[in-house]
This record gives sequence, structure tokens and C-alpha cells, in this order.
Amino acid sequence: QVQLVESGGGLVQAGGSLRLSCADTGRRFSNYAMGWFRQAPGKEREFVAAISWSGGGTFYADSVKGRFTISRDNAKNTMYLQMSSLKPEDTAVYYCAADPGGSYTDYTLYTSWGQGTQVTVSS
Repeated sequence: QVQLVESGGGLVQAGGSLRLSCADTGRRFSNYAMGWFRQAPGKEREFVAAISWSGGGTFYADSVKGRFTISRDNAKNTMYLQMSSLKPEDTAVYYCAADPGGSYTDYTLYTSWGQGTQVTVSS
């Protein structure tokens, strides 16, 4: 069973950095591809980044490419999202998710979700 807990959100000025973590308290973390999504008020949940089960494959939304880096440490059952050069439009609740079972970018295909962590970028 996958149980995901995000941490690392907060308030940061534009241009700053944050690192989000997603810990899986279950026992099969390394079996799953994982992803990060975000949702701003009044907007649809959108894909941010995804990583294959081994970490060998990474995928990014165009809006974050070159600024965000997704990684995972299977020995620690943890996934990360390093966010740099943050912009006010990055403000959202960020969610980690596991086991897409298909397209990495389609949030409806993920089977497990964390509770979310708020990221606020001030201008």
C-alpha cells in the first residue's frame, strides 16, 4: 500500500528556491513511477514533473523545464522536487502521486496521492 506525505512547501520570494519531499510510508515505493502535480485556486490540477520507477527517466511540463528537477531515492522511499527561479505563477498546492499506470501527465491515472503542500511565491 502506498501512503504519501509531502513536505517542504512555504513562502518564498520570486527568484528563490524550495525543495519539496514526498515520503512513501508504504513498502513498495521502488515499484512505482511517481509524479508531481499542482493546483492553483480556481484552476485545474496540472502536471509538473514525473519520474520512472528507477529514476532513469524524467519528464517535465514546459512551464517548469530548466527550473525544476525531480529525483528520487528508493533507499529512502522518498521523491524530491527541487524548484529554482520560482515565479509568482508557480504558487499552488503541490501534490505527489504514485503509480500512473499509463500516461505520466494524466492525473486521473494516478492511484495514490499525498495531502498536498502549499507553495507561495511572492513578487
